[in-house]
This record gives sequence, structure tokens and C-alpha cells, in this order.
Amino acid sequence: MEKAKVFFTDFRTRQGVSQGMKLQRLIRRAGIGDIDFEGKFVAIKMHFGELGNFAYLRPNYVKAVADVIKELGGKPFLTDCNTLYPGSRKNAVDHLMNAEINGFNSVTTGCHILIADGLRGTDDVEVPVVNGEYCQTALIGRAVMDADIVISLSHFKGHEATGFGGAIKNLGMGCGSRAGKMHQHNDGTPRVDRDLCRGCGRCARECGSDAISYGEDRKAFIDPDVCKGCGRCIGACAFDAISNINESAGEMLCCKMAEYTQAVCHGRPCFHISLIMDVSPNCDCHDENDAPILPNLGMLASFDPVALDQACADLCLQATPIRNSQLGDNLARPDWHHYHDHFKDNNPAIHWKETLVHGEKIGLGTRDYELIVVK
Repeated sequence: MEKAKVFFTDFRTRQGVSQGMKLQRLIRRAGIGDIDFEGKFVAIKMHFGELGNFAYLRPNYVKAVADVIKELGGKPFLTDCNTLYPGSRKNAVDHLMNAEINGFNSVTTGCHILIADGLRGTDDVEVPVVNGEYCQTALIGRAVMDADIVISLSHFKGHEATGFGGAIKNLGMGCGSRAGKMHQHNDGTPRVDRDLCRGCGRCARECGSDAISYGEDRKAFIDPDVCKGCGRCIGACAFDAISNINESAGEMLCCKMAEYTQAVCHGRPCFHISLIMDVSPNCDCHDENDAPILPNLGMLASFDPVALDQACADLCLQATPIRNSQLGDNLARPDWHHYHDHFKDNNPAIHWKETLVHGEKIGLGTRDYELIVVK
């Protein structure tokens, strides 16, 4: 496989040239215009940020991308799937309100928002995984699969389970329905917090496998031998009493995430954009964000999600950590075991290289790239 082309521009601007204009110049130079957008539905997959988190991408960058797509004749919409964990994005109603509060609407971005897996996170499509080793099929939000073209717009940052969040995390985990997210996190059975359970019966009515019953105290019980791990009960509970307990941070999670990205991308035009800015130590799914661990480095674009993530990772590894940060604090400890890897020094339990190695192995892309600087 020949080297992939990854295009890069920094955040420096001259008077009269905005960062939005630089982003548009970058994606045009990277070849976004080579895609036939005319009359096509275009899913711009992104993260709207959990309420309380301020590190997510500003809507201004989204509008810059959407405007180019519309100029090329496309019909863009913003999308994401509901979360597996309880929070401000666990169903479409809360998710849309979350996006609105965080500044994403048709005025600020130039396009509408569709939550890809529906009201309760159950509207998905079973998609074959080409060359899949861990997943023969993937459960992807229907609106993502209904789109003609997929654009990944990622905030590149640290992550407590996968090392970093970039294009593959955005597409693989982000496009999985609630059942798809359960699948990537090694399946498992949700847990009921008995102190929060109100015994309303909603979870049992939504259960896809009749696994939920109630004791004399009217507290829900999920039978692990019957539960299929679809996650419907998580979305059904209005009191956040049900959550997933099987959060895997191992190599299998990384590999499954790459395979889910393969399911999203295979057989149709895809284009990937990542911004290395506000590099928080953990995911934008947190309802807070700690200080950035690395400086703002730039914007990158490519047709290859593996090459793009590899290029972003390499730029981060070459950067000087910010002292007043989680990473800086770790490195300053006299007893710290230095991994000489900013992602592992930030969150030692993670794996991240496995994502890219497996993505290359299954034909998602290549780690071998040429970095082309756009002024």
C-alpha cells in the first residue's frame, strides 16, 4: 500500500484570514472536492460535548466544513449516536437539547442535527464488517448508514480508555448504537442501582429479551443469563438507575473500534478531519474538562482515518507537555514510571497503538503517510 496523504495546517493566521478560512483551505487542498456531493446526504459525524464540558469543538469549525459541502452540492447534517452511560446525551431529546445548549443549531452550523440511532438508541442497522476478526457485523445508527457520504470531524484529545480520541474513535464508537457500544465494550450485562430505581416498570417494557423482573420491593433485577446486552434499558430509565458495568480498556476494545469504523466507511465516500486543540486528558463525554495536556497543534485532513490518527498521534508525541496539567503532574512525580509516550503517561492503563495496527491489518487504512503542510 502506498503512503497516504495527510494534510496539515497550524492555527497561525494573518490579519483578515480566520481559522475557519484556513480549515476550508485545508480540506479543499486535501481533495474534498473530488467527492461527488451533488444532491447527496452527507453525515458530518461529531461530538456535541457533554454538558459542563467546554473542550469540544466550537460550532464555527462545523459551519466552515458544512459551507464547503453545500458549495459542492451536498446536503449536510450533523449526527452522533446516543451514549451507553447515563448522562445528558443518553436519548435523542436530551441529546438535542445538550447540542443546543452547547451552541449547535442550524444558525450556528448551517445544518440540522439528526441523532443517528433514534429516540432511545435502538434505531440501528446490522452492517457486515469486511475482514472483521472480532466482529462479523456491527450495529450502526441508522441515519449514519442512510447517508450517502460520511465526514468525520473530530476533536483530537486524550482518552482514559483508548489513549486518544480521533477519527477512528469518533466513527467506530461514536456511530455504534447503544447495542453496538455494548458490543465493543465486550458485551456484558447492565447494572441496576437499587437506590435510584423507582420500580416504574419502564425498563422491563423496553427490554428486548425479557430479562428484567421485580422483587417484592419493586426494584428491577436484570438476569445476566437472559440479557442480550442490547442496552435498551439504559435509555428507558428516566432516573439513571441502570448503567453498563463492563467498560473494557484493553486491546480488544481498540480492535473492535477499528472494525466498527470499517463497517461505517466501507463501500462509500468518507473524508476525515481532526483538530488538535484543547487537548484535554479525557474524553469530551465527561461533564468537565481538565486543563489541556498539550498545546494547540493544528488541523489535519485525509481520506485515510488510520493515517490521520497516526499523524495526529505523532504530532502529539513530538510536542512538549504543558506543565500545569494531568500529564505534566504525572511526569513531575519523582516516583513516576516514564513511558516516553504522552498518552500512556497521561493514562497509564490505556492501549492506543493496537487501534492503528488492527485498522491497518483489516484494510481500513495505512499507518504509512506523507504529511503535507498547507500554509
